[in-house]
Amino acid sequence: MQTRVLGRTGREVGVVGLGCWQLGGDWGVVADDTALSVLEAAVDAGVTFLDTADVYGDGRSERAIGAFLAGRPDAAARVTVATKMGRRADPHEPGAYTYDAFCRWTDRSRENLRTDTLDLVQLHCPPTSVFHTDEVFDALDRLVEDGRTAAYGVSVETVDEALAAIARPHVASVQIILNVFRRKPLEQVLPAAAEAGVGIIARVPLASGLLSGKYDAHTQFASDDHRAYNRHGEAFDVGETFSGVPYDVGVAAAQDVAALTPSGMTTAQLALKWIVQQPGVSVVIPGARTPAQAQANAATDRFPDLDDATLTSLEQVYDDQVREHVHTRW
Repeated sequence: MQTRVLGRTGREVGVVGLGCWQLGGDWGVVADDTALSVLEAAVDAGVTFLDTADVYGDGRSERAIGAFLAGRPDAAARVTVATKMGRRADPHEPGAYTYDAFCRWTDRSRENLRTDTLDLVQLHCPPTSVFHTDEVFDALDRLVEDGRTAAYGVSVETVDEALAAIARPHVASVQIILNVFRRKPLEQVLPAAAEAGVGIIARVPLASGLLSGKYDAHTQFASDDHRAYNRHGEAFDVGETFSGVPYDVGVAAAQDVAALTPSGMTTAQLALKWIVQQPGVSVVIPGARTPAQAQANAATDRFPDLDDATLTSLEQVYDDQVREHVHTRW
């Protein structure tokens, strides 16, 4: 798999990583042995970047990664693990983002991941004002000085938050929703990050599965799956579920995307390839609930770039069906 430098971390990572939210929860049940099999399949297929968070299954995702890497020292030597912190704060407010809280949260993550120093810790979609609070970034600098983490970044909801973070001198990476249905970051965020040397981690690349082309109006999701309980932002930002696209709109648009899939590729691979082709993207982090999905995602890098006609048609789908629902919101 081709590699790219992940911004100011200086680490080289494969362009297709693995998002590990589903290994903790909120996507239906993934058994412990299945989670380990997914991790093994991904790493053996060339994945060298794993993204998790302390709240995914209340640490379950982190613990699965820690157990896997403890049993695979060969993988641990080449894999970069990024986790996140901040969503454990109750209430989730700007004043919760303190050095003492960061120490508690990172100490817990270090224990879960079985490591002394985290590779990368990211603020987990904090309140917008946090991005403009010098004390928060001073505290993050102290975490690096302490050796609790080698680098820090941010996960954001909006373009404006991303631009504020990129302007900070020690932010190593920005994680943002970017996919065929969420194109706004292409306009300012990716160019600004490239100029500043900040890595871009593209999350929700398949629009919560919509861009797999497998769902229709009758698809049912488990009650513990956020695609069932967060369609209108009941639990967290609605932009995290189906990328904020109304489900019926997304299903119809995804069918048009599927019709553009080149021979030999799956629609999911088409969607991932589109992201990998965007200048400034360091790594894309699709999730996987089965080893086969992890292997198929990793195989995306083997395909040639999408041609201009396909890129133009994908943009037309966005402009005609999706733009009005998402472009001004995030």
